[in-house]
Amino acid sequence: MEGEVNLQNILKNLNPSLNEGKYVYCKVDTIDEIPLSKVLFLFREEESVTVVVKKEDAEELKLDFSYVASWITLEVHSSLSAVGLTAKFSQALGEAGISCNVVAAYFHDHIFVDEKDAANAIDVLNALKG
Repeated sequence: MEGEVNLQNILKNLNPSLNEGKYVYCKVDTIDEIPLSKVLFLFREEESVTVVVKKEDAEELKLDFSYVASWITLEVHSSLSAVGLTAKFSQALGEAGISCNVVAAYFHDHIFVDEKDAANAIDVLNALKG
């Protein structure tokens, strides 16, 4: 099932939702000691593997981290081929002084913001509905 491609329709139906918990980015050389059930997502780069997990799981696994984020899901089912969505919300968040780290998955876009900025980020995203 393909998602929405029309940017105006996407923005009207953005429906940002704040997920429970705090999430951290960890740099690891191997994921052998990390249960897959605790991994929200991972990305292999040339230098290492980035793993995003709940803060409490990182602490339990003794993983180093410095950035604590809140996770916002855009509930609209946007197509991976939709043009302009990331630019639109990242510009709006940037103008509000909020950094964002974005993950596009099959059904939804996911935005990680500093935990202190979560409520403000939801307000900024809701304002994009027009």
